[in-house]
Amino acid sequence: MAPSIRRRFPVDNLNVDKLLEEWRWLCPVPFELVARNAFGDLFLRDTDGKVNWLDVAGGELKKVADLDSAFWEAIECDGIPELAELEADARGFDLMGLSPATDQCIGFKMPLVFAESKNVPDNAYIADLYECVSFLGNLHYQLRNHPDGTKVELVIR
Repeated sequence: MAPSIRRRFPVDNLNVDKLLEEWRWLCPVPFELVARNAFGDLFLRDTDGKVNWLDVAGGELKKVADLDSAFWEAIECDGIPELAELEADARGFDLMGLSPATDQCIGFKMPLVFAESKNVPDNAYIADLYECVSFLGNLHYQLRNHPDGTKVELVIR
């Protein structure tokens, strides 16, 4: 069985408000951080107790469980196929020497939201978690009204 998100990345010392600063356009309500994965995705509990997945690569917020316990149960038994696939990918990067610490994640030089990212050799690297999550929040904010395949000009501040 894959190691769980909880065992791999403690979140107690992470600042959820700082992590979500560039994501408030998508995550305007208060959230509590319950977990994260190797790629900087955040698992957030809302005020109703539902657990939501902030997919930082895809720029989406999705409900994954109605309760914490249901979320952890699904994680432990690979009950969320997309997350199980990401855990397998993380293990592959770990074997290549990319093992992020608590305040790091696996980032991509060419963000995965772009189709061109598949053609970038050695695209993955160890990134600062806050910088990577912040950058991707700003990037997805700029892309939010553009259909897939649209040519864009990005402004990086």
